[in-house]
Formats: sequence, C-alpha cells, structure tokens
Amino acid sequence: MLTIGRTGFALAVLCLSALAARAQGDIAERQLHAQPGRDLRVAVYADIRSDCTAGPLPAIRLAAPPAHGAVNVKRGTLKATNFKQCLAAEVPALVVFYRPVADFTGVDAFDLEITLSGRKKRERFKVNVSTQAGSGQHI
Repeated sequence: MLTIGRTGFALAVLCLSALAARAQGDIAERQLHAQPGRDLRVAVYADIRSDCTAGPLPAIRLAAPPAHGAVNVKRGTLKATNFKQCLAAEVPALVVFYRPVADFTGVDAFDLEITLSGRKKRERFKVNVSTQAGSGQHI
C-alpha cells in the first residue's frame, strides 16, 4: 500500500503538480521534469470531505498516451494531519506515475481525463526528460 505524507495532501486535494497549472480552455497543463527509465509521480487524486471522511475516487482515463513512456495508476492511502478541521485523516487516493523509456531524452506528453460525479476534466502533462542530476521532480 502506498502512503502519501502530509505535504502531498494539499497537492492531492487541489490536484496540482509541483508547478502551477496553466488553464488553456478546459485543459489544465502541467510542466514536469523526469529522468530516463525512472518513475515520476505526476499527480495524486483524493477527496476528503468536511467531516474528515473519504469522498469518492475519480475515474482516470488515459486520453492521449505518451510517445516515449508509460503511465500507471496505483491505489494508495493519503494520511493527512492538521488539514483544515481534520486533525488526522486517512483516505484512499489514486497516484499517477509516468516512466520514460530508458534511452529517451527530450519532451514527451500525455493527457488524462478525470471524471468525478459526472464532471470531466482534462489534464495535459508535458514532461522534459533529461539525464541531468536533480532533474527529477517530486510532488
């Protein structure tokens, strides 16, 4: 089981990457950095209600696959402390990972479609894959 710490919680609720999303029409765009052949956590999706219980998880669909890598979704548990009125909460979460192929450097992109309560949202992830040390980005 995957556990996401408190720092990931605020990002999970807002569904933001480490860099701010830029809205383009109805598509949110995120810029990320990765290293070839290494997993990069690109998004965490969770829902915590005002009574500190878990809300429903969204459906995630790969709308446009990456040309030079793979996208995987894993189920985990988000542990949050001192968030709003919730002193301690554990809720289920979906964590999205991108892994570029081992010999690729350059820019790759993929789109996710997130559906929750009948509402659809599309997110585009542009990933700069580089062998430079420290180019991996974690949220």
